[in-house]
Amino acid sequence: MADEETGQSESHGGGEGNTFEAIGWALRAILKHWAIILAAVLLTSGISLAYSKSLPKIYEASTLIEFDPDVIKPLGNKTDPMVGWSALWDTKEYYETQYRIIQSDRVLSAVVRNLGLQNDPDFLGYKPTAPAPMETAVASLRGRLTVEPAKGSRLVYLKIQDTKPAQARRLSEAVAKAYIDHNLEKMVSATGDTVVWLSGQLDHFKHELEQTENSLHEFKKQNDLPSTNIDDLSKMIRMEMQEYDGALTRTRLRRQELAARHNELSKVSTENPDQIPASELLSNAFLGQLRKQYQEATRERAELLAGGKGENHPEVKKADEKVALSRKALVNEIRTIQGAVARDLAIIQQQEAGEAGLYEGSRKKAVELNLKELEFHRLDRLRAQNEKLYAVLLEQLKEADLRRMMNTNNIRLIDTPIEPKSPIAPRVSTNVGIGLLAGLILGIALALLREMLDNTLKTPDDLEKRLDVTFLGLLPEMDDEDIDGRRPKGRKRARRIKTELAPELLVHERPASGTAEAARSLRTNLMFMNPDRPYRRLLVTSAAPAEGKTTVAVSIAISLAQGGQRVCIIDCDLRRPRLHRIFGRAGDIGLMNAIVGEATIEEVAKPTVVPNLSCIPCGPIPPNSADVVASERFKTLLDELGEHFDRIILDSPPVVAVTDSAILSTVVDGVILVVRAFKTTFGLARSGLRTLRDVDAPIIGAVLNAVNLERHEYYNQRYYYYRREGYAPIPQSDLDRPSDEAPPPPPN
Repeated sequence: MADEETGQSESHGGGEGNTFEAIGWALRAILKHWAIILAAVLLTSGISLAYSKSLPKIYEASTLIEFDPDVIKPLGNKTDPMVGWSALWDTKEYYETQYRIIQSDRVLSAVVRNLGLQNDPDFLGYKPTAPAPMETAVASLRGRLTVEPAKGSRLVYLKIQDTKPAQARRLSEAVAKAYIDHNLEKMVSATGDTVVWLSGQLDHFKHELEQTENSLHEFKKQNDLPSTNIDDLSKMIRMEMQEYDGALTRTRLRRQELAARHNELSKVSTENPDQIPASELLSNAFLGQLRKQYQEATRERAELLAGGKGENHPEVKKADEKVALSRKALVNEIRTIQGAVARDLAIIQQQEAGEAGLYEGSRKKAVELNLKELEFHRLDRLRAQNEKLYAVLLEQLKEADLRRMMNTNNIRLIDTPIEPKSPIAPRVSTNVGIGLLAGLILGIALALLREMLDNTLKTPDDLEKRLDVTFLGLLPEMDDEDIDGRRPKGRKRARRIKTELAPELLVHERPASGTAEAARSLRTNLMFMNPDRPYRRLLVTSAAPAEGKTTVAVSIAISLAQGGQRVCIIDCDLRRPRLHRIFGRAGDIGLMNAIVGEATIEEVAKPTVVPNLSCIPCGPIPPNSADVVASERFKTLLDELGEHFDRIILDSPPVVAVTDSAILSTVVDGVILVVRAFKTTFGLARSGLRTLRDVDAPIIGAVLNAVNLERHEYYNQRYYYYRREGYAPIPQSDLDRPSDEAPPPPPN
């Protein structure tokens, strides 16, 4: 998880870095090509100004009108049920419709006819010999008309543009009046049509209302319905049914009670007449008294028998007679009660049947009334609807008739136009401003395009990011006239440093200069890149000619010699050698003499004006330089030189032009590629590196040569300090000068 977060953070940081780099690149391109941007701005501004001055002056007059979207409808101003959903859209649609009507042929043709614009030379722009066609005049007027609604209101501006202010005012007012008259005519016509339509509808619904009223009356008559409301009759029947149902329910409960009583009395036998239900005893005191007498007679007989008296004993027989009499009386009473209950049960059953019949009759009457009620309500509802529609139509007819007589209009003229005093076009300042902006955009685009098309290498970042090679250092630009007598065109002149020796020896002659500081920085990078195995044989080459590889080789050799090392620089450019001119050894023996055995190392490696630095010039130019540098004798010579010197610097020809440098790269410890700022292209440098890498050359890095530190590309670089005289010591004369006296300017 931590690695993922770190990767995301680095990716985010890389994205921001790329964005800042792109912005910085764009700003540098704009600063570099400011002249192109300025020229584009001036050109487009001049064109805009000339074009604006050539246009005729246009005046604009406007009329302010107000209109209400609530137009007259056939059914009046009643709210539509769908208004809540479509009010916004309907209002917008109404406004857009009115805008189109204002610009319609009908309104504009009325203006043309009223003002006679078909024969007006001021309007047509020429003196007509015959009336202009109506279509032409209308199209011309429509082209000058602009309908501009006032935001957030019901106000609309009718604007007319014309080359004459009086004509603009006249046309604007005429268009507004023509539109108002057209709207009034439309509303009057619509109101008249509404009255006619409402009258026809009113007659129709009046006839419908009469028919529904007659149908309702015939229905009541045929079904013998009272004149009262049928709902009241239905309510009365429902109350009657409730009464019958309550009485029938009570009768049935009474019948169940009598049946249960009759069932219990039927269970009493003559053998045990005293087994009478308690409810009967509670309700009949006489029956309870008879039951008590029977029970007492039975108990007396039982006591006699228990006293030892037999069945034939006179007292026992007397007791038997008493028991028989009391039983008979009790049984007779029970039978009397049973008969009475049976009669009551029969009566209650007859009553139940009668009440059930009454309830059923009432229920049938309710069902029949319910069927009639549905038809009655349908007819009554239809009558009520026709009556309501008739009342609404009658009201709307009266209202529409009143509106027709009033001639109302929902369009009102708010402000009449006034004659404009100043033109609205051409807007010179606006056009010039647009021209300035367009020129600025065009100039920036051209500057960025030119910068994109510039494929030369300029900064250390270009070497490391585009070539993927280590940046070793840079050398400021020297005066080209001092080096080869000519100056490339289109190059900004660097500050010239006057020297008595060859310009390539500037590091020796001016050790405090910025160039010397840059050479020493390059020396430091070379020494500390591989301190355990230092580079003793260094090959200095470039991708193409005239990139300053000899100057770089001499500067590196001088800086190494100034560091106390024994250094020998060899001119291995056997096609166009230059070291003999730099060190004043023209016509002297050199490398070729030593290779063919005409001279020894001591004879060709002579000291120079630079302490610890020896030089071996080319000598005679051979016809086959590639074979020379590939020979075993040349390798042996390098080995012998390694015994006499600490460092050997080889100046070689361009690696892309010839194969000498590729061959030499196989016998050295390191190869330094020289890239000339603002001259060497990316493709050429990449081709040179590919050639070296194909032979597995030990490429150390690249040196950016001839850097003009006056350019803005280096303003934010630390190398900007290398320009002029670097960090030179203050002369003693300046130290002795008073503090209030200004020091002299630095030498150029």
